[in-house]
Amino acid sequence: MLIKDWMATTVLTVDASTSVMRAGRTMKDNKIRRLPVVSHGKLVGIITDRDLKEASPSSKTEMDMHEMYYLLSEMKVKDVMSANPVSLGQDDTLEKAALVMLNETISGLVIIDDDGNLVGLLSESDVLRGFIHATGIQDGAFQIVMDMSDKGGTVSQVIDILRQNRARVLSILTSFDDAPTGSKRVSIRIMPYNGEVDDLIKELGAMEGYNIVSQGIDDLKNLPKK
Repeated sequence: MLIKDWMATTVLTVDASTSVMRAGRTMKDNKIRRLPVVSHGKLVGIITDRDLKEASPSSKTEMDMHEMYYLLSEMKVKDVMSANPVSLGQDDTLEKAALVMLNETISGLVIIDDDGNLVGLLSESDVLRGFIHATGIQDGAFQIVMDMSDKGGTVSQVIDILRQNRARVLSILTSFDDAPTGSKRVSIRIMPYNGEVDDLIKELGAMEGYNIVSQGIDDLKNLPKK
């Protein structure tokens, strides 16, 4: 999955000389958490809601309201922004973006082209949307999670059985950290032929050296809400 297929391409920006107060208003009105900062058309930084909170005077300050508003109106974005924001290219993968976000403890990335021009923003929500789309969970796919030998070719044997049962494979995810030593855990989402899975599961469960950890369809009705 490529970043360019999931990033937001309509991006609001703010000039480096804009007041902090105006930048905050722009973010609030548009319900966004970050604004790329430009100067003479070039990307020079990024300002986030956290930057604005840290720049605002504490509620315990002895300043009166007028002094606080004056301070914020005089303070410029360039004074509180993060220069040289973490960025990736639009042809980088969504998986790489997720790794960068995790390592840097950030919730969004600036996306630039080969000339360094701003072309988009990628948020953690965009990454999640891409992941959800790739797994096929939203399509009501049937999931089979199996532990098997980490030797080559073991997944192919499972795919052969799925093919023989005319099941359509939507996604295959493999991990090693949550599997027994010498094994790998493989999660496969499929659309069974005519919705029948009993014979398929029975055949997979009979394979020597393969262990079905879980199976079923995720219940997406009445999902928890905040």
